[in-house]
Amino acid sequence: MTNHPSPFGLPRRDPNSGNGGGGGFEDDGTGGPGGPGGELPRDLGGDNPDEELTLKITGVRARQGQEPGEMDLEIETSRGTITAFFTPVEGKTGVALFLGGAGGGVRGPANEMYVTLAGELALKGVSTLRLEYRNAGEFEECVMDALAGCSFLKGIGAERAVVVGHSFGGAVAVKAGELAPIISAVCGLSSQRFGTFEVERLSKPLLLIHGSQDEVLDQQASKDIYERAREPKRLVILEGDGHGLARHADEVRSLVTQFVVDHAGEA
Repeated sequence: MTNHPSPFGLPRRDPNSGNGGGGGFEDDGTGGPGGPGGELPRDLGGDNPDEELTLKITGVRARQGQEPGEMDLEIETSRGTITAFFTPVEGKTGVALFLGGAGGGVRGPANEMYVTLAGELALKGVSTLRLEYRNAGEFEECVMDALAGCSFLKGIGAERAVVVGHSFGGAVAVKAGELAPIISAVCGLSSQRFGTFEVERLSKPLLLIHGSQDEVLDQQASKDIYERAREPKRLVILEGDGHGLARHADEVRSLVTQFVVDHAGEA
């Protein structure tokens, strides 16, 4: 028998999972394009638009994490295991989904802002999911990971998610935002261009933040994305800051917090 007290007491367990450490959570199959196990759209913005790409969530294991209020997750899929870190806020349905760069990572830029924001956003009634890619740097695979994260969130009762991505992850966030209905807004931090060539399809609020002295991806990348995106959109260039946005970390955290609360918090 399936329990249904979520969000986000994390029931909805699959009674047949037999997994320890919190068990497997049941995904209701409505979270991503085609549902978990259905076919994702072929055009994920990568090099092989005709390649058949599918991913199915087969189970989720959870245990208490090291950060306060956080749970360590292993999302088992037909293409491998996605590691994630979930800070749930019981009784609320908005979530921020955080994505790293081409090298992976779940702590974020701007002095590890993803970790800091997990606690700060919880106080504002927004849960957070920090997601580690299976194959960091492989665009199509990372987009599928983001969509799997959305399916997991939908399956446990989330209703809206703001996706925040840094560098390579900014492009992953844009593409996931185009494809996943649960995503209500997108934020790109020091974003790359590749993977954003159809950003005009997004039709959701977009916040872009970039440092003027970015040594990895020039600010022109975010300016180009901004020019091609539809309204509502906002571009913030931080003078003198680099790719990691460390010089203006407090300002970045404030901007992202407000954007997330505006689009994932409760009115």
